[in-house]
Amino acid sequence: MSRPPFGQSFSRRNVLTSLAAIPAVALLAACSDSGEEAKAADVKPANPATPAKPATPAAVQVPEAQGTVDMTELMKPGALPDKQLGKDDAKVTIVEYASMTCPHCAHFAETTFPDLKAKYIDTGKARYILREFPFDPSAEAGFMLARCAKDNYFPMVDVLFRQQANWVGVSNTKEALLQISKLAGFTQESFEACLTDQKLLDDVRSVQKRGANEFKVDSTPTFFINGKTYKGAMSIEEMSAIIDPLL
Repeated sequence: MSRPPFGQSFSRRNVLTSLAAIPAVALLAACSDSGEEAKAADVKPANPATPAKPATPAAVQVPEAQGTVDMTELMKPGALPDKQLGKDDAKVTIVEYASMTCPHCAHFAETTFPDLKAKYIDTGKARYILREFPFDPSAEAGFMLARCAKDNYFPMVDVLFRQQANWVGVSNTKEALLQISKLAGFTQESFEACLTDQKLLDDVRSVQKRGANEFKVDSTPTFFINGKTYKGAMSIEEMSAIIDPLL
């Protein structure tokens, strides 16, 4: 199943109340614009003719880039300020477009990102930027709550990914999100105020539209690593095979 059209309109009330009415199958298919779920296995091995690069573990083939973008354009400010981890002057810049309801994004967040952070971000070798690419109202709500968490943006994203099975595709997504949000310090009032903030919703959608229109993002997760495009939830070994030659 394909994602909702970028121009589809959801009112303030619908963003909040429609959370309990979205079929689970729609959310599970949200990782791919074409309806085929993006998988790490879809990343093709490097062309044998590619010039030799520094040695990588024997079992890991360097993922092949699926395109390039202009880094100057990629890093221009958008509708929302970028949420970043790592130093501005790091040699490697990783920009991820993700959807909060994408199981492959959650898998990456749980299995690869902790090692990526420890090995490259915390050591000053790479900076990481997460950009919103929601496919449905539930994903929009998740990102809006993360933005409303202010300085706790990344912790909120982490919790929502780790708790994804408890709020995506359940009988009452709104109530499930409320309970998670309360643990993060939200009240009933601040929760509803966040999810009825039309400007924030419009800005989240603008980030998504820019990713699609300017950088040809059509599935999640999509990564831009120093301007090269990679699609799919890569392992830490695959990401290391890409990053290490850039250092």
